[in-house]
Amino acid sequence: MTGRKEEELEGVTLLGNQGTIYTFDYNPDILEVFENKHQERDYFVKFNCPEFTTLCPMTGQPDFATVYISYIPDVKMVESKSLKLYLFSFRNHGDFHEDAMNIIMNDLIKLMDPRYIEVWGKFTPRGGISIDPYTNYGRPGTKYEKMAEYRMMNHDLYPETVDNR
Repeated sequence: MTGRKEEELEGVTLLGNQGTIYTFDYNPDILEVFENKHQERDYFVKFNCPEFTTLCPMTGQPDFATVYISYIPDVKMVESKSLKLYLFSFRNHGDFHEDAMNIIMNDLIKLMDPRYIEVWGKFTPRGGISIDPYTNYGRPGTKYEKMAEYRMMNHDLYPETVDNR
């Protein structure tokens, strides 16, 4: 049987832990990583997070979104349970939609140093308007920087029909 050795999972403490503590205040220290066993190739890892919640910094009203996180890992990968708990920690965090998506991306860049990453929040409408901030990053001086520029210029050429919110 192949799998991960114990030393490869060093630092992964939340996965399988039955005593999970949910924090309601923004906390990037929750995030955990493990080693990418396939560093020789590019591939995307995509997370779809349909239950993201944060607070409007002006009214304190909740804002709901589906957050899409896609990245091309290098050496480190984010552990999914820690990511879930991290995203949950925005529940009482008051920030504008655009800021929340950039904070998430910045924290993941600091954590993993991925080759490429994008974070896209599709928020449900409030006051008759939805806000869908998209942000991305490609490692400077590499083909991923060019990829980020291309994807930024082309990410919304074919906007979806908004009938599911």
